[in-house]
Amino acid sequence: MKVRATVICEQDRYILLVRKPRCRWTLPGGKVERGETIAAAAMRELWEETGLGVDDLLYLMELDSGGTRHHVYEASVLNSNEARPQNEIFDCMWFPLDAVHNLNTSDATLRIVRAFQRRL
Repeated sequence: MKVRATVICEQDRYILLVRKPRCRWTLPGGKVERGETIAAAAMRELWEETGLGVDDLLYLMELDSGGTRHHVYEASVLNSNEARPQNEIFDCMWFPLDAVHNLNTSDATLRIVRAFQRRL
């Protein structure tokens, strides 16, 4: 099973999503590198994909979906208005939390966002 660090950034009931060219919207995140903690991978992936730095990180949950184990963190970011797509990311946007279900997302993203909403 692949292990993925997945990050939720929420600001005023908006959530940050990213996408690669011709792909679905997902939460920022990615593979945990050898010798790296999952929390460090979450911060690194968020930085690499959006340019956002993390002020604080809170572990939320673990979710298995389609051969991937998502370790989900909520990140408090330093510079939320400066989110920009970087590296392999084509686009990143803040979406209203209640509208994410209307987007073309992965099943895992939708399940994670729904669980996060129940927490609010």
